Amino acid sequence: MRVLVVGASGAIGMRLVPQLSEHGHEVVGSYHSPAGAERLSALGAEPIKLDALDERAVREAVADAEPDAIVHQATALGDVSFSRNLDRSFTETNRLRTEGTDALLAAARERGVPRFIAQSFANFRYAREGGPVKTEDDSLDPTPVATMRETAAALRYLEEAVTDAGGIVLRYGAFYGAPNDGLIEPVRKRQFPIVGDGGGVSSFVHLEDAAAATVLALEHDGPAIYNIVDDEPAPVREWLPVLADALGAKPPRRFPRWLARLFGGGAAVMLGTEARGASNARAKRELGWALRYPTWRQGFAEVYANGAVPREPVAASAGRRAS
Repeated sequence: MRVLVVGASGAIGMRLVPQLSEHGHEVVGSYHSPAGAERLSALGAEPIKLDALDERAVREAVADAEPDAIVHQATALGDVSFSRNLDRSFTETNRLRTEGTDALLAAARERGVPRFIAQSFANFRYAREGGPVKTEDDSLDPTPVATMRETAAALRYLEEAVTDAGGIVLRYGAFYGAPNDGLIEPVRKRQFPIVGDGGGVSSFVHLEDAAAATVLALEHDGPAIYNIVDDEPAPVREWLPVLADALGAKPPRRFPRWLARLFGGGAAVMLGTEARGASNARAKRELGWALRYPTWRQGFAEVYANGAVPREPVAASAGRRAS
C-alpha cells in the first residue's frame, strides 16, 4: 500500500516507517520541523511538511499523497514538561486527537481512503473497579480524575470518531525504548515514588513492538479497537524498582497517599494506586502479533543495560507536532 503516516518523525513513527518499508509499503511521512524531513528521508520515506490542525493543509496533503491508508500518530509531546495537571500538559495533543482527527477523517472520506488507523492509549483509561487487567470490551473510567478529564474525553472522542468511520484504534501501552523516554530522568533522580501500596497497574510496550502491531493492523478491516501492550501488566511496586535497577539508579522512594497528592495531585495517586492494566489477547489473536519484548522485565534489562540510553533510528529529537 501507499501509506500516509501523520506524525512520522516522532518516537513511534521513526520505528514504524522502516517496518512499513520492510513489508513492501510505500511511505509518505509528515513532519513539522526541518530535522524531521531529514530523518524521514534517511529512512526512505517521502517527507511532507504538515500541520495536522490546519484543515486545508490536511486536505491538500491527502490529495497529493493519494494514500491507500492513513496512520494517525500525531501528538505534541516531544518537548512537553509534564505537570501535576495532565490536561494542561496535553492541551495541544488533545486538539490533535479531536480537531486533527476530524480533519484527517474528512480528508480520507473526500479522497476515498479505505483504511484509517489512529493512536490511542490504554493506561489510566479503564474503570477503577473489578480485576486489575481489562480487555477492550471493559468499561472506560466514567469519572476520570479532575486534571485528566479533558485528556480522557479527547481519547474517547478520537476512538468513537475513528471506529464510527470504520477505522482501527490502537490503545498503546506506555512506550519505552527511546532516548527521551519520559520515565528515565524522574526515575534516575528518584522523583517517581511508589505511592501507598503501589497497586496501580501499568501496561508497557516497546516502541518496536508497537510499530510491528501497527503494520499488522493495516492488513485488517475495521472498525476495531486493540490494546497494544506487552504480556505482563504489573503494579508500580513491581515494575518501578526493576526499572530503577536497570537504569543504575537508587531504589524508588515511598510516599503515603497524602504526600503524593500534595506534590503530584490526584492523578499521581490514582495512577500509583488504582489504575488498571490492559490485556493484549485480542491483538495477539486477531492480528497475529508476536512481541520481541514480551514483558517489561526483559525489555528494561535489554534496553537500558545498567544506565545505557537507547539510540534513535536517526539522531535528532522529534518535532513539536510529530512525536
